[in-house]
Amino acid sequence: MPMDSSPTDSMSWSAFWNGPLGAVFLYAMLLVILAMTFIISFRLLVNRRKIGYLSMVLAIFIMIVQNVQIIIRTLWPIDSDMQYFIELSLKMLSFLLLHLGIYQLYNVTRKRDAFVLAVIGVVSLGVALSYWYLPGWLDGVNGSMRLVQSLGIELYMFLLIFSGFLLVNPRIGQNGKYQVLLTLAFFNQTIHMIDVYLLKGEQPTLRMLGIVASFVCHTVLFLLIFERIIEIMQAIYNSSIKDELTKLYNRKYFYQRVNQHVRMREPVSVIFIDIDNFKKLNDTKGHHTGDEVLMQVSHIVREETEDIGICGRYGGEEIVVLIVDPETDPRAVAERIRARVEAETVVTVSMGSSKLRKGQTADDLIKLADEAMYQAKTTGKNKIVTL
Repeated sequence: MPMDSSPTDSMSWSAFWNGPLGAVFLYAMLLVILAMTFIISFRLLVNRRKIGYLSMVLAIFIMIVQNVQIIIRTLWPIDSDMQYFIELSLKMLSFLLLHLGIYQLYNVTRKRDAFVLAVIGVVSLGVALSYWYLPGWLDGVNGSMRLVQSLGIELYMFLLIFSGFLLVNPRIGQNGKYQVLLTLAFFNQTIHMIDVYLLKGEQPTLRMLGIVASFVCHTVLFLLIFERIIEIMQAIYNSSIKDELTKLYNRKYFYQRVNQHVRMREPVSVIFIDIDNFKKLNDTKGHHTGDEVLMQVSHIVREETEDIGICGRYGGEEIVVLIVDPETDPRAVAERIRARVEAETVVTVSMGSSKLRKGQTADDLIKLADEAMYQAKTTGKNKIVTL
């Protein structure tokens, strides 16, 4: 029969969490999160070679050093002004580098940004040095001297947090996670200030709450960087299957999808579209106008087919559509596209359509739609031929 926990066990558990071992345990957990974040950021730096990842790698490395220093100080307390100054300076520097890195992930650093960064750097250096230079009338404040020395840096951290909201947040992706990150940083700094300056560090529960808030903050940071990896992977994948100009699928991916449906003998159809007199438009109006028209036509095709199939750029001014909905009449879809292009743009289109027949391959289906389009183009243009 299991025995109930004794009051002594309860007291031991409370003493563990409110004592130095509880703090060391949480800081060790923080180191695990920071180590994983550092590894991911370093891999991104090696693979992407972007300055934002360098800033983040440096920031996370400093955070690791800072947490190791805190663990050492927790286990073996050392009353040293220099150690406390280094701890505060690392805290401020890691914050600056981390949020600079997040900004650089989404933005190119321009001259104006470089000027703002330089100003922040100079101000931060001045705030850090203020730790050692106090007015003469404060020399007699014995027990509270260190609190007064560090007050400038501690208050400056609030200014940096609000600067993140004003300067970084509007210019990056993942605004939600970044706002949570800054809110947790503000919450953690507030708890720290109350604990140190109002309660004189005599409330271990409050200190542990601050460590937990820091743990959650670093977890959000890890998720933010991890989601950035997903964004990069998604962007790489999209660039491999989509045309850069029209944002339609490229020829290779379109053919793979057609082949997939044909192998499964699904009742699919293909529409082949060619913009009439496109070469003449490029020669007379310029390639910029030609690109704009191609994007307009692509947008119309995508709107008309997004719920019934996929569309791709087959090459040049040729656009193809795969209709996978068996209830959809491909000729009716083609007519809607033709009418909209004629009404909404300065060009017309010639179109051909074909349905999958028994024994046909993906090449046969696309080729037949292409031949139908060629017939439309050679017999008057701005029309649809079905084979």
